[in-house]
Amino acid sequence: MTTLKVGIAEPEEMKARSMRIGRGEEKPAPGEPTVWFASTESFARLLSASNRELLRIIHEQKPGSLDELARITGRATPNVSRTLKKMESFGLVRMEKGQGLKLVPKVIHDRVELVLPLIEPRKSKGTRK
Repeated sequence: MTTLKVGIAEPEEMKARSMRIGRGEEKPAPGEPTVWFASTESFARLLSASNRELLRIIHEQKPGSLDELARITGRATPNVSRTLKKMESFGLVRMEKGQGLKLVPKVIHDRVELVLPLIEPRKSKGTRK
């Protein structure tokens, strides 16, 4: 498997960066995070101990549906579904079509690397001269 590199950036920063990239004014550097969280708190919530356990179970037991995963974990199916949708939006899991209308969760990455500069200067929001 692979490592997912994530970063933390305020939504305004990410929007401005995306716009610069879209206009061709900036290119993502090699090795830069490909997934961004708005805060360290949101990163920690998504990768809580219980959610990391959920990923481990998916990888090891390979459940054939969300209902099966809910039974294995003792969590309610709607709870598992919401958690996996959030994880999917951050590129941690992929939902594949199973038998019938069933969705089968697959873990994409086996590690996450957080890039978190501690003393990086903030870009000014417009200064007057």
